[in-house]
Amino acid sequence: MSAPRRALAPAAACACVLAASALGGCGGVIAADLFVVTRTGPATGQSLTLLVNEEGVVHCNGGPPLKLSDAQLVQARGIQEDIHDAAASHLSLAPRSGSVFSYSLRDADGSVRFADDSAAQPHVLRELALFVTQVGQQVCRPPA
Repeated sequence: MSAPRRALAPAAACACVLAASALGGCGGVIAADLFVVTRTGPATGQSLTLLVNEEGVVHCNGGPPLKLSDAQLVQARGIQEDIHDAAASHLSLAPRSGSVFSYSLRDADGSVRFADDSAAQPHVLRELALFVTQVGQQVCRPPA
C-alpha cells in the first residue's frame, strides 16, 4: 500500500504546483496606466481623481475598478497621445481670476497643470476637462 501512496505523492505535488501557478496567474498581466488626473473644485464633491489604464479600467477617487465605454477609452488614449508634448515639458498654466476647477495630470511622459480658464490652453486640455466631467458623471457616479 505504501507504493501507491508514493506514486501519488509526486503526482499530487505536481498538481499542487500547477494549481498554484494557475492561481498566481489569475491576475494576468496588469495593464499600464494611461494617466492619472485630479480635478479640484471649491465645493464638496467637485474634486475627482481618475486613474485610467490602457484596458479601459478607471478608478475614481481610489475606488474599485470601473469600466469605461469603448468611446471613452478611445478618447482617453487620444488624450494621452495628444498631451505628450505638454506633459514632457511639464506644462503649467496659471489660473485666471474666477477659475473654478484646477487640473493636474501625470503620465509616463511627465505632468501638466492648468485651470479651467487658463490662458493659451492647447485644445487637448479642454478635451481632458470634458473627459473628466463625463467620466465623473457617467462612470463614477452613474445615475440611479
